[in-house]
Amino acid sequence: MSYTLITGASAGIGRAAAFAFAKRGSHLLLVARRLALLEALKAEVVALYPTCDVVVIATDLSLRDQVYALYEQVRSYDIKRWINNAGFGDYAKIGELNLEKIEQLLHLNIEALTILTSLYVKDHAHVEGSQLVNVSSVGGYAIVADAVTYCASKFYVSAFTEGLAHEMQRTGAKLSVKLLAPAATETEFAQIAREAGEFDYAKALPKYHTATQMADFLVQLCESDNVVGIVDPQTYDFVLRDPIYPNASNTAQSQLSVQ
Repeated sequence: MSYTLITGASAGIGRAAAFAFAKRGSHLLLVARRLALLEALKAEVVALYPTCDVVVIATDLSLRDQVYALYEQVRSYDIKRWINNAGFGDYAKIGELNLEKIEQLLHLNIEALTILTSLYVKDHAHVEGSQLVNVSSVGGYAIVADAVTYCASKFYVSAFTEGLAHEMQRTGAKLSVKLLAPAATETEFAQIAREAGEFDYAKALPKYHTATQMADFLVQLCESDNVVGIVDPQTYDFVLRDPIYPNASNTAQSQLSVQ
């Protein structure tokens, strides 16, 4: 029995992705903070796909000890696909940041993703058919006003993931590494980032995707031979691409050049 593990699965893209992969016959390991929402999601998935085994795990991945504990808890499963989707944003000028919130953002968007990626790569780099997907953002390729810290965290995710994809290819690993870069998507993101009430995407934005659309794009990415799946911020078309960031060749000269 092979599983797809999804962090940040209680809402938004993660929740929609649970249905998308269950529909394709994958068993699920669903990870998020809110147990009640995970249990409700499990019931909905199993009602639609009775043969799907759904395991829910409530944990806070902004806490380092829980990140390591999660991996130990799930490592006995045959995890064919690991999706690091958990994360959140923030809209504020640098001098006006809520630093407690930013600490949590950095722990979740960068630290937890890096640790879980590294642990999964260590165990699955040479496992045929295994996939790792990190969810970044178009804000991981272009800086958005008043979202500099969030964008910087996603620049890290994009560069780290694309670099890992190059590394896997260079070393002949079996693991395929992919990166999803959504643009505006109808989820809880804006509400949490703005620390405001309900956010009406239809009234506020001329273009956006639903979480279900983004989950379908995620499936397309996983089924493709490409590394990056990114939404064009102008047309809102979904585009499959090779890595976007330039990659220096693996030589002593290139290694010295980054010091």
